[in-house]
Amino acid sequence: MVTNAMKTIKNRTDAGGESLARAGVLTRNRRLRIIVPGYPAFNIYSTVAKRTTALGPVSVATVVNKMDGWDAEVVDENNTGFYGPRLPDGRVDHEAIQNQRPADIIGVYGGLTSTVPRLYEIVKFYKQKDLPVIAGGQHFVSENIAEALKMGIDYVVLNEGEGTVKELLRALETNASVADIRGIAYRGANGEMITTPAREPIEDFDMLPYPDFSLVRYAKLNYYPVGRVRGCGMDCEFCTVRGKPRNATPERLLENIRYLVETRDARHFFIVDDLFGQYRDETVRFCGMLREYQEQIGRSIDITVQIRLDKAKDTELLKAMRQASITTVCIGFESPIEEELKAMNKRVRPQEMIELARTYHRFGFLVHGMFIFGYPLKEPVSAVNLSVGERVRRFKRFFREAKIDTVQVLLPVPLPGTELRQRLQAKNRIYPLQDIGWEYYDGNFPLFEPDAPLTAQELQKAIRKIMGEFYRFRSMFFIGLHIFSFPALVFSFNDWRAGWNKWYRPWRNNIVRFLGWVVIKGWTTEFKKGVFSDKLHQAQDRLSSRNAR
Repeated sequence: MVTNAMKTIKNRTDAGGESLARAGVLTRNRRLRIIVPGYPAFNIYSTVAKRTTALGPVSVATVVNKMDGWDAEVVDENNTGFYGPRLPDGRVDHEAIQNQRPADIIGVYGGLTSTVPRLYEIVKFYKQKDLPVIAGGQHFVSENIAEALKMGIDYVVLNEGEGTVKELLRALETNASVADIRGIAYRGANGEMITTPAREPIEDFDMLPYPDFSLVRYAKLNYYPVGRVRGCGMDCEFCTVRGKPRNATPERLLENIRYLVETRDARHFFIVDDLFGQYRDETVRFCGMLREYQEQIGRSIDITVQIRLDKAKDTELLKAMRQASITTVCIGFESPIEEELKAMNKRVRPQEMIELARTYHRFGFLVHGMFIFGYPLKEPVSAVNLSVGERVRRFKRFFREAKIDTVQVLLPVPLPGTELRQRLQAKNRIYPLQDIGWEYYDGNFPLFEPDAPLTAQELQKAIRKIMGEFYRFRSMFFIGLHIFSFPALVFSFNDWRAGWNKWYRPWRNNIVRFLGWVVIKGWTTEFKKGVFSDKLHQAQDRLSSRNAR
C-alpha cells in the first residue's frame, strides 16, 4: 500500500533530520522527480525530441519546486544531453540518478501512449525502492486508469495536474487522507479503484508560475515549448484534446518568452496551443507586443505555431504573425480525400485546403503539413474503392499543388479516450494489445483492420513510400546549387528582402528534406531489425478468429 511506503519515507526523512539536526545541519527538502519516458525505438520524432522537452511535466515540477519543503526535477529520457547517466543498452540509468539525488516521490508522464510500456518499466524500478508513484497524462483515461493502478502506480492524476499534485504531496507528507482531493484515482483499503470527483479546469493562469526549464536535468534545449491556450473545441474524432478553450493573457505569454530569452538566451519557441488563432483579437495584440519586444532588444526570435487552415482568410492576422517573426505554421490538413475528411469531422474540402495553403505560402510562412493516411470511413462510400496507389498519388499531388514545405504522414492511431477508438472497438477492428502493444501507437504502425480492400501491410508501405519520396537523398545536391545562386538573389537592388526569401526557402527545404531522408533511412533500418511484421500477422489471425466466433 502507498500509505505504508509513505510512512517509510517519512520515517527515513525524519530519522535523517534528527541526526542532521544533532550535527547542526538543516534537514533536506523532500524531492519529487518527474520522468518523461523515452520513445520505445528510433522514430521520426527522435531527432526533435533531443532538442526540446514536454511542457506539462515542467509546469507541474515548477509548482512543486515553489512549495515549502519540496524540491522538484524533470528527467526527460529523450533528452539527457552529454551528462545523463546511461546503461550499456542506452537506457537512462535510474539507479545512478537515485544514488546521486535520492527522490522521495516519483512522477511519471503518460502524455504519449507509445511510451507507456517504458513508463511501466520505470514504475517497476522505483516501486522496488518502495517509493510512491504518481502518474498523469492523456493516456490515463477510461480503462487505462485501472491498468495503471494494476501496474504499480499509486495515484493517477486526472486532467491538469498543477493544483492536484500540490494537494496530493501535502497529504502524503503528513500521511493524511486523500479522499477529498479532487481529480485523482487510487486503490482503496480493499483494493477497489476509487475515483474522486473531477477538478474544475484552471481558469486563472496568472496564479501559476512561469515554467522553470532549469528543472530539466541533463537536457540541452534548443526549442522551448510555451503556451497561452488550453483546450480545443473542434472535436476531431481522432484527437485527445477536448474541452472549452481557456486562455491566459497575451501579456503572460510575452513575459514567459521574455524571461526565457533574457535568462536562457532562448532563440527558438514552439507555441503549443492547438489553435494559435483562437481569441483572434488577443492573438493580434500578442503579435504586436512580440514585434515591439524584438525591435527593443534588436534580435529576431524564431517561432513555430499550430494553426487552423481557415485562418488564412484573415490577412490582418497573417500580417501580424509575420511581423512578429512567426516563421512556421503547422497545419493539420489530415487528408486530401473528401470522404475521409468527413469521417474525421473536418469541415473543409480538398480544393479549398489547397487555396488556403497557398495563401500561407504567399505570406512567407513555412508550411508544415500533418496528414493521416488510410483513415477509416464511417460508412462505405466510393472512396473506399481507391487503391493504395491512387491514394498515394493524391497525397503527392496535394503536396505539390498546395506548395507545402515539409510533411508528416502517419497512420491513424485509435488513442485511448477518442471517438475513433470507441468506433473501431465497437466493430472489433482494433488489433489485440497482447500482439500490438502500446509501444506501437506512434503513427508509424497499423493498429487496426483498415477499410476493405486495403490491408494493414499496404498502408504501412504506403506511408514509407510517400515520406521516402518527399524526403530524398538527391536534395543534398540541390543545396550546393542554391549556394551558387546566393549572390544573384540576395543582393537584388530592387528588393533584397524578397530576394533573400526567394533564395532561402528552397535552400532550407532541401536541407530539411535531406536530413529527413537520413531519419527515414534510420527508421527503416530499425524496423527491419524488429519483429513487428510477425506480430502483425499474429494480431490479424487472432482478430479474425474472434470475429469468426
